[in-house]
This record gives sequence, structure tokens and C-alpha cells, in this order.
Amino acid sequence: MLSNFLRYGQKCLVYPSAFEGRPRVVARPSELGLAYSDLQLKTADGALLHCYMLHQAQQSASEIRRQARNDFPDVNTAFRPPAKYNTAAVATVIIFHGNGMNYGDTIYAAKRFVMRRCNVLMLSYRGYGDSEGIPSEKALRLDAQAALDHVKADAELSSLPTILFGTSLGGAVAIDLASRNPSAIAALIVENTFLSLPRVVRDWPIIGLFSFLCFQRWNSAVKLPRIPPTLPILMLSGTQDEVVPRKHMEALWLIAQKRGGGGSDPVSEYDRFVPFAAGRHADTFTCEGYWDAVGEFLTSVTT
Repeated sequence: MLSNFLRYGQKCLVYPSAFEGRPRVVARPSELGLAYSDLQLKTADGALLHCYMLHQAQQSASEIRRQARNDFPDVNTAFRPPAKYNTAAVATVIIFHGNGMNYGDTIYAAKRFVMRRCNVLMLSYRGYGDSEGIPSEKALRLDAQAALDHVKADAELSSLPTILFGTSLGGAVAIDLASRNPSAIAALIVENTFLSLPRVVRDWPIIGLFSFLCFQRWNSAVKLPRIPPTLPILMLSGTQDEVVPRKHMEALWLIAQKRGGGGSDPVSEYDRFVPFAAGRHADTFTCEGYWDAVGEFLTSVTT
């Protein structure tokens, strides 16, 4: 009885947006002027995931420019689409959202990647948004694999570099997926993620004493070294993060720089750690220079 309570109650804490009840409000990419299609993915264990798929070739160049001027006040410094905007895609990005979000909450990031000529698959974990099922670490690993398998089975999407982008829990999902499919991934971008969930819980008052009971582990500290040193990684860290202490991102960066164990393959020259002094857990992406860093990284790994 106690074990079942701990397991179910823990899932409610770790995956809160999956247990908030329905109906759920999920924003659509069209709210930012993006052309998209609803995508249904079937996981290996039969769960049906409702996601968004954005194809660069379907976007309107004039709409991209108009929305860039209207939606993003920092567009002059972050990115200004050229007068002859090219809608030919340079990469396919899979976005993994945080535990307190749903896939509709990542449309701002999706817009930014589209502006940088990327196809974007916005994954919705099971139990989140309109996706079926109950989330767990094992289940979300299957969800992420289904997204990657879809990209690799599509002739158009798979012809381009596949880049993973994850924030908070999504960063752990992305690291896990890359560690299991290193040859299928061209680059990895993570923001404000953690060494492992038990290590985050350990810092909490009182409840930290029971971190050993954390069944949802997401141990990125163990999985990150399994990613080849030649696979480029960009880490984006808000130093004012009030949910995941910045020491987690700093420690992950040190681990990333040691992966490969000093073997014949050097760490990618494109690896980069970018701190944002004013960044908190949920708003680091709004900090000055954030999307400049992402844009520069994308350019380095796609050209």
C-alpha cells in the first residue's frame, strides 16, 4: 500500500501537468503564424501521442518576416530574416518540454527554430495535452524514441541533421535519447536541466531526507558520458534558477567535457556552455543573447 502510494504520488509531483485534469488548454502554432499539422505517434507499447509537426517548406516567407517584427521585440539583435528568406530547411529539431508544461507551451521556441530554417517536431509526452496514458520515466523514454523513429522514417526529415532540444525535464529526456541513439543525433541543446531527480530532491528542506525513495531518477550524470565526445552539445543555464540549482548545469558541463575518457576522439569543438545572469528556471529563454547563442550553435552544426 505504502509503495503504491509513493509511486503514484511521486508521479503526480514529477509530472504535474499530466494530472491536472481535463479539459486542458493547449496553444497552437498558428497563434504565432506558423503552418503546422497535427501528428499522431504510436509508441512501442501502444500509447497514442498527439504532437505538432512544423515543416519549414510549408511556412510563408512573408508571414515569417511579419511575425518576426510583431512577435519578437529583440528581433533586431536576435535574428532578422533576410528580404529573400529561404524556406529550405537545414535541420530537423525535436522539442522536449518541461514537466510543468505541455507541448503548446513550446510554440515560442518552435517559432525561433523555424525562423532559423528548421523543421520542428513538438513532442507531447503521454498524459500531457491530448496524449493518452500515464507518464513515467520508462514511458517517456518510449515517447521520445517514437518521435525520433518518426523523424528517421521520413525521407524529408531524415535527410537533414536531427537536433534535440530539451528544457528542464525535457533536457533529461533529450540526454537519455541521445545516449541511446548517438549515431542518429547530430547535436544536443539542453536548458536548465539536472544531474538526476534524486539530487534535486536532496536539496529540498526536510523532504530531501527521503531522496532515496525517488523512483523517477532521470540520471543524466550517468547517461551523458555515453554520448560520443564528437556529438556537439550546447548547454544554456539560468544562474538564478530557483528550481534546479545552477550547480547541476555546471556539473553536467564538466561531465560533458570529460566524456570519451581522454580517448582518440576529442570533445567536439562546437561544445558550448552559456550562462545567463538574470535567467530563472522558466524565463531563461527570454534573456538577452539566448537565441543568438542558439542561432550560432545551429549554424556551426549545420554548415
